[in-house]
Amino acid sequence: MNIFAAIVSIALFLSSFALFAYAYAVPEEWAALTFFIGIMAVTLSMAIPFTILGHRERE
Repeated sequence: MNIFAAIVSIALFLSSFALFAYAYAVPEEWAALTFFIGIMAVTLSMAIPFTILGHRERE
């Protein structure tokens, strides 16, 4: 299960780069939301290893 969580975390992190870049290509009313979703993807991709994987290794 640790490998699956790590793969999901890496996929979220890499997809956030695409969201940041795509925020400049979408219409103006969607740009802020797209960029915000990119920020949330980075946050979640960092939260998975710090919380979920950290607790599993201690058990």
